[in-house]
Amino acid sequence: MNEFKSLEELYLRIKPALHTKKEEMRRAGYEYVKTEDIWNYLKESIWQKASNLSLYQMVSDILNTEDALIDAYLKEKLNLRDRTVYFEE
Repeated sequence: MNEFKSLEELYLRIKPALHTKKEEMRRAGYEYVKTEDIWNYLKESIWQKASNLSLYQMVSDILNTEDALIDAYLKEKLNLRDRTVYFEE
């Protein structure tokens, strides 16, 4: 089993799968979704409760997660941001 020294190292290892999912989503009409969005969704919603995940399981989660779930997560995150009306030019 692979051991990773940091989340960043793990992210870099599974980034090709994240990129594949991003491209799949882009072809399905979700042009605005980035690899970081997919990572954040899975990290916060799926993997947070799991333990001893293998790379195989993580890649499977990436490739098999419904696009609509990632989209809903991203829209929820955007709705939580403060929005300000700017009147200055």
